[in-house]
Amino acid sequence: MSFIKIIIIAFILFILWRTFIRFRRRDITGREFGIWAIFWLMVAIAALIPQQTDVVARSLGVERGADLLVYISIIVLFFIIFRIIVKLEKIDKDVTAVVRDKALNDKKKN
Repeated sequence: MSFIKIIIIAFILFILWRTFIRFRRRDITGREFGIWAIFWLMVAIAALIPQQTDVVARSLGVERGADLLVYISIIVLFFIIFRIIVKLEKIDKDVTAVVRDKALNDKKKN
């Protein structure tokens, strides 16, 4: 096994361990833990058996497995960015409503 594969597997084990700790502390749900565990296990498989990514890529019409992983990564990152923006906008609206309500209540008291 090459040095880079050892580093990647060690990193994945560390991330899975940290994710499990967050699940036990109830920082994330079981669903979130499952999604992250599946994702990191797929990354481990791709790192250990990179030839299989080529087979999957060709079946999807992409030349190399590495290219497919890059395409999927970009799509996932844009989706995550979209979800973060939506959540931030909701938080902004909620904070605005709370501040407005507090200002109105303070004005009524005076």
